[in-house]
Amino acid sequence: MLINKLAKSICGIYCICFLQNNIIYGQQQAPEPDTIRLEWKQAEKMFLDKNLQLLAQHFSIKSGEALVEQARKWDNPVLITDQNIYANNKFLEHGKDAAGVQQGEFYAQLQQLIKTAGKRGKQIDLAKTNVQIAEWQFRLVMRNLRTTLYTDFYTVAQLLGNKELYRENLKQLERLRDGMEQELKAGNIARKEYLRVQALIISLQHDITENSKNINDAESELKTLLAVTGDRFIKPVVSSTETAEVPEVTIPQLIDSARQNNPEYRIEAYQLQYSRQNLQLQKALAVPDVTVAPEFDQNANYISNYVGLTLSLPIPLWDRNRGNIKAAKYGVQQEELMLQAVGQRLQNDVLNAYQKLLYEIRLASANSNKFYDDYYQLQQHIADSYNKRQIGLIEFLDYYKDYQEIRVGQLEQVLHLRLARQALNDITGADIIH
Repeated sequence: MLINKLAKSICGIYCICFLQNNIIYGQQQAPEPDTIRLEWKQAEKMFLDKNLQLLAQHFSIKSGEALVEQARKWDNPVLITDQNIYANNKFLEHGKDAAGVQQGEFYAQLQQLIKTAGKRGKQIDLAKTNVQIAEWQFRLVMRNLRTTLYTDFYTVAQLLGNKELYRENLKQLERLRDGMEQELKAGNIARKEYLRVQALIISLQHDITENSKNINDAESELKTLLAVTGDRFIKPVVSSTETAEVPEVTIPQLIDSARQNNPEYRIEAYQLQYSRQNLQLQKALAVPDVTVAPEFDQNANYISNYVGLTLSLPIPLWDRNRGNIKAAKYGVQQEELMLQAVGQRLQNDVLNAYQKLLYEIRLASANSNKFYDDYYQLQQHIADSYNKRQIGLIEFLDYYKDYQEIRVGQLEQVLHLRLARQALNDITGADIIH
């Protein structure tokens, strides 16, 4: 009689608990008033419009464009004048005397520097290359920030999935504990069974706390990237599953895309271009520039009003800019090796990212959604088996913990697949894999 009474009591408790499992998984609670629900495209647009680091980096491009305009300008002409201040007990003696003879001296010269050997054009080319470097540095900053945004966005989604699962399980276990507490007082169950459930609740509460900390960390960074302040919560709106298909693209295609679009590689390529342009400029600087200076001299030459033309240029006798030319040559050789090293690392990174994506795709394909659905149904049968006293509490709790670990693992697997796909897109510099 006591056994039947105990079985009926526990059966009643578990019927109440596991009726809650009939709630459709993934059903979303109503958002709080301060919750911002965003899909990925919406978050990405907000990021591009409002991120302060991107806006600040954009000014470096504007600065480089201004320097290109400055490089186009000619050197300003130089005006030189000379005239008498005091002569014959008079200040600024000019004009004519009583006999009509011009008095005083006046001299003026206008100098204009003319750069030779195409120096001005080479300086413009350097300034333009600097702009290209600034643009790719901007893309690098944008890519890194966007990757962080993507990671945080889908990490928050995964952690919220964990949170929902933990809360549902905690409610069920707390109901079970409350029911068992009454049965324990009545002497219908052993204390060790009650303590086992209590220990599982404490462990789950620890998991909930750690999960909440992780949500806060990811949320904080996510809000910073989206320029969101105040007591507001960003809730990603995402699918609970992710397609796992092998991309129809070859390794050479990925490497070619990376060479064309990867910011690190393009920056290094433009650094090499800059070094080569600088070498050409240093060679041009060895050629003397010419200064042209028309002049006018009154009362200080063999005629009263003298008009002449002065041409001047330095004689490259001691300084032929050989040191700068040699340094520029070494700079070109250094950048060539750096570009080669970046290219080798880029190929390895592309291959590594592609292989990691294949691993995640294979794992997702092997552990299909049907498996998780079947395991969920198994969990329901396990509950029925325990209600019928076909298995013990310890065995039931083991199944219970396994199910939670598998569901958490499924959410992590979806996240890892998304991040692996994004990592390959980042290294190739284009959204090749969707």
